[in-house]
Amino acid sequence: MHDYQHKAIEKKWQEKWDEKECFKAYNDFTKPKYYPLVEFPYPSGQGLHVGHPRPYTALDIVARKRRLEGYNVLYTMGWDAFGLPTENYAIKNHIHPATVTEQNIIRFKEQLKSLGLSFDWSREINTTDPNYYKWTQWIFIKLFEHGLAYKKEMDINWCTSCKVGLANEEVVGGVCERCGGEVVKRSKSQWMLKITEYADRLIDDLDDLDYIERVKIQQKNWIGKSIGMEIDFKTTTDDILRVFTTRPDTIYGATYMVISPEHPLIREHADQIKNLEALNAYREEAKRKSDFERTEMNKDKTGVEIEGISAINPATQKEIPIWISDYVLMSYGTGAIMAVPGHDARDWDFAKEFNLPIVEVVSGGNVEEGAYTDNANGVIVNSDIINGLRVPEAKEKIASFLEEKGLGAKRVNFKLRDWVFSRQRYWGEPMPLVSCPTCGWVTIPESELPLTLPEVESYEPTDNGESPLATMKDWIETTCPKCGGPAHRETDTMPQWAGSSWYFLRYCDPFNDDAFASMESLNYWMPVDWYNGGMEHTTLHLLYSRFWHKFLFDIGAVNTKEPYAKRTSHGMILGENNEKMSKSRGNVVNPDDIIQEFGADTLRMYEMFIGDFEKSVPWSDNSVKGCRRFLDRVWHLQENIVEGTAYSKSLETLMHKTIKKVSEDYETLKFNTAIAALMTLLNEFKKVDHINEAEIKTFLIMLNPVSPHMTEEMWSVLGFEGMIVDQKWPQFDPEKVIDDVVEMAVQINGKVRSTITIAIDATAEDAHNLAMKDSKIIQFTEGKKIVKEIFVPGKIYNIVVK
Repeated sequence: MHDYQHKAIEKKWQEKWDEKECFKAYNDFTKPKYYPLVEFPYPSGQGLHVGHPRPYTALDIVARKRRLEGYNVLYTMGWDAFGLPTENYAIKNHIHPATVTEQNIIRFKEQLKSLGLSFDWSREINTTDPNYYKWTQWIFIKLFEHGLAYKKEMDINWCTSCKVGLANEEVVGGVCERCGGEVVKRSKSQWMLKITEYADRLIDDLDDLDYIERVKIQQKNWIGKSIGMEIDFKTTTDDILRVFTTRPDTIYGATYMVISPEHPLIREHADQIKNLEALNAYREEAKRKSDFERTEMNKDKTGVEIEGISAINPATQKEIPIWISDYVLMSYGTGAIMAVPGHDARDWDFAKEFNLPIVEVVSGGNVEEGAYTDNANGVIVNSDIINGLRVPEAKEKIASFLEEKGLGAKRVNFKLRDWVFSRQRYWGEPMPLVSCPTCGWVTIPESELPLTLPEVESYEPTDNGESPLATMKDWIETTCPKCGGPAHRETDTMPQWAGSSWYFLRYCDPFNDDAFASMESLNYWMPVDWYNGGMEHTTLHLLYSRFWHKFLFDIGAVNTKEPYAKRTSHGMILGENNEKMSKSRGNVVNPDDIIQEFGADTLRMYEMFIGDFEKSVPWSDNSVKGCRRFLDRVWHLQENIVEGTAYSKSLETLMHKTIKKVSEDYETLKFNTAIAALMTLLNEFKKVDHINEAEIKTFLIMLNPVSPHMTEEMWSVLGFEGMIVDQKWPQFDPEKVIDDVVEMAVQINGKVRSTITIAIDATAEDAHNLAMKDSKIIQFTEGKKIVKEIFVPGKIYNIVVK
């Protein structure tokens, strides 16, 4: 018999699945539903890499299993297709971004189909489709109407090469993540979304969700809720520098202050500052760093003291110096901090660097290492009115003292900043707004949505940093929807994150012209039951989409307060050299090559068998070959099948155990151990003279979610009725997965001294007889009197001696 011919067979079944619409999700709201979701990709010109199939196959396994369990499954795919890389490519090659996007999507879709993924392609969506972004614009209008969208002049990260504003997350090492160009700070009027309004709920509602712990921790840390005080430090210029601190009890240890290089105090009192030139030079340096770089804990501490202005510590009434340093940001807190070097590692490093005073104010803290004492055992020292108090009591007393003096107030603070929502580029959703001299900013009527992108001759950003749309006079000039007077359209476009913040809702009802989805569809499909995506999106897309969804819930547009009931994340697939795959490293593996040589079923199996799904793992060509050899062995099982409607006695227990193991492991991301269990079962199949139809049917159904093409072909060749996609997931008998024998611990006076292998239904007498033949037990009982024996069937045997 020939080996498995993957090229012909895989194409055959992909066409059959399409023809029969095997994976279509129906709006049959009477059936139990299941909604697994993977992050839809950005369709780049490079196409898929071998990292993409890992999460897609994982949830494909879950989707296929759920269908076999009788669920109506919504497993879908679409395209997050707006974005700067496409625009840059279009500029460079003089091709319209829409044409580039269309070509990239065709390529991506071919690759995804070649993997045999069970997506319902009838619900495919594309964020650049006007019928889609009509609703992105509608959501923005609602945010604007509810006061959650506003415009603000602010410093942004400006890529000097792309000529576009970047989010902090898009700046790495002081350069643009996408093009490597230099990034500087530039003042720009930007649209903002008030995600901070939802900060508490974004934290608190995590408790009710089935998210892996590292996702919850990352989101909570990013939002960064702090409970503390705002305290006013008066300056020698009679200004007030307000600081936020979670440790007001350490105020007596505040020996200097640090403010942001951008703080207005410098500009307002330039005439009183003796070293203004040095401060301005330092400020220019800071402009070239992203906020991430500036706040990096391990970076060298730099700064300049302001000569000519000091601050007054409100507790000690002593003058203390004011410094500027780039690790303090105007965009976080108040742009000023009180520095307590005795109990904060960063302040300690800074004080050591510039020879500033260090005072211990909490006993028990390792001042030499800048340890921050934050426990109930710490006792306050060198602190006048709170001396001798423990930290919690000291916090309360100093807070009351400062509040009574009008020098402070209790506050809750967040690290989370409002979302910068403007992009000065062409290839994004147009903002549905006009600026009217009389009425201010006004939304266009919903009846005029979608506001589509006009054709432009050039996609180049303008030299002054405006969008290419800013040059289109005919498009810009319009009338105000409110007063009818002359007005101008907003020329900024939305960021790529806009379309991905609600796409999961559109899958529920992708062709609805009257709403982004009907409430009937949302009530049935939402929330997403299982969402898998990269950890790199935890503080971006995942947070943004939770915010949008909560807002839509508040206005009655969706039925759940959270979009995703469950969130997991996968590890990266690295190159064989254990480094991240990249063209520059020469270690990229093209999935097309693997499918061509070994088949999609082999690639799917390998990526599930490669290791712990949640951890990064290196690629291995040898292991790919090993998976193909396993599939070839499975293929040859059809040579030796006999009739039989029940499992044979010799395989019955193992069959039920394997069903249990595979069923549970598919549900808990343990795909590698599920496949290992199937490999063990195959080995047992090879040891017997033959296997029967019941055994091969169950085996093929269990393997099908991982390797669907070959299993469907074998099912057909063996003459079984229908297709595997129409079958039912096998069930195990709980009584038949119990081992006949178990390993039982034997204790002497409560301490485990040995183990015995014993029948599951053995008696205490049987346990005694076996234990007394064990040399270790004999050693601990010889010459001693057994006063008691405790026997728990199937679990433990304890001998008490004296």
